[in-house]
Amino acid sequence: MTPESHAPTGTDAPRPGPPPGCPAHALGPGGLHRLHEVEDLGALYEQLREQHGPVAPVLLHDDVPMWIVLGHAENLHMVRSPSQYCRDSRIWTPLREGLVKPDHPLMPHIAWQPIASHAEGDEHKRLRGAVMGAISTIDFRSLRRYINRSTQAIVNRFCEVGEADLVGQFTEHLPMAVMCEILGMPDEYSDRLVEAARDALKGTETAIASHAFVMDALSRLTARRRAQPEEDLASYLITHPARLSDDEVREHLRLVLFAAYEATTNLLSNVLLTVLIDPRFRAQLNGGQMTVPEAVEQSLWNEPPFSTVFAYFAKQETELGGQRIRRGDGLLFAPLPANVDPRVRPDLKASMQGNRSHLAFGGGPHECPGQDIGRSIADVGVDALLMRLPDVELDCDEEELRWTASIASRHLVELPVTFSPKPQQDVSEQPHHKPVPAQRSDWQIGTVQPQPQPQPLTQSPAQPAPAAAALPQPAPVQPPPVPLPPAPVAEEPAGRKGVWQRFLSWWRGY
Repeated sequence: MTPESHAPTGTDAPRPGPPPGCPAHALGPGGLHRLHEVEDLGALYEQLREQHGPVAPVLLHDDVPMWIVLGHAENLHMVRSPSQYCRDSRIWTPLREGLVKPDHPLMPHIAWQPIASHAEGDEHKRLRGAVMGAISTIDFRSLRRYINRSTQAIVNRFCEVGEADLVGQFTEHLPMAVMCEILGMPDEYSDRLVEAARDALKGTETAIASHAFVMDALSRLTARRRAQPEEDLASYLITHPARLSDDEVREHLRLVLFAAYEATTNLLSNVLLTVLIDPRFRAQLNGGQMTVPEAVEQSLWNEPPFSTVFAYFAKQETELGGQRIRRGDGLLFAPLPANVDPRVRPDLKASMQGNRSHLAFGGGPHECPGQDIGRSIADVGVDALLMRLPDVELDCDEEELRWTASIASRHLVELPVTFSPKPQQDVSEQPHHKPVPAQRSDWQIGTVQPQPQPQPLTQSPAQPAPAAAALPQPAPVQPPPVPLPPAPVAEEPAGRKGVWQRFLSWWRGY
């Protein structure tokens, strides 16, 4: 596959220079678009769909050719056809021909590694079987309870201030706290670990040192659990019949940690942003027409955590979306444009409630094994946050929000909000926003506040209070403050919660 093989007819003819700011500045050899130079990838994907159909030719860094799969059906076919496409980049023609240098910016994503997401056949079954076996041991009821308590602890850090950055203070912290607990290293969770993970994923100048910091923590965990297994994901990977080596255990822990952390951080940010900027979305949540899990699924349709996934490779010459795919060609799995394919979503404003056919978690043999963990973190985390801060509002214009974008994903930089200051709450309690001001009695405006009487009086409720003064009364004495009666709920006969209330309590993790 070469750029020239995809060039439209007549691309050798001279072209006038594009005006400043035009996306055509991102054109490379053969008139193909360089994905890494385009600011609005969503708009480019729609342009490519119109020009080339559901599969389009593009360029990566250093003008390395690649296909991007835009169609929903075409993406599904690719990921579900292991006989035609694989994740093993060692058959990638540009790599074999030396066009992709070792220092290529995307090599950390594309370079083959001995992990389940790059393996095939029996080796894939062995490695993925160990990962899936370890994940299957997770008690999701206990997990949801831990997510709830972690949310409470994180919200306690800023709830009394009345303002916060929900990205830097919440969505980047909750997934890391939960993943550290799942992996078996809750003591390693810290602001430093969060910063290191974010830095490693951004690919900055200090990314290598940050990646080493995270890997050092995972190496210590692997050594501890090899010596003394416990009930956590690391221990189950080590003790699984697949007999993973220490290197394999560590690499799969890294894969689970980074993939789940980045995806869930983006998912949390996207759901909260939608709640804050879309009144209809929030009204549906508050009015009960939509549950938080349904809101999460809607977000997975509109803004999947990963825009594209690197990468699949053709094992043989084939055809996809009307394009001739040669053996060794590389293809980008692209959930973002696939989820808005007009053939499956002719009306992007229509609700997708009850529809989980989005491609946010991939599909086929390499479908994300930890998607239920991500869903649980988002479901419980968003629900608990909104229960604690029901009046939370965006503290800037929507146009002022900033994103860091790459070919792989879009990450919200910050999400400033304001809310009425709330007291800290016991992390073991059900999240609530009980009123904090001093309690008041149930007297009505325009009537004299009733005073306690030594004995009950027989009078009509509508009779004015001063009429009681006509009866013989003892010398008036200023009574001490009387506690308010308990709330009406407490006055009702005690009994078990209904089936629905008990189910909601279990689902929300308390």
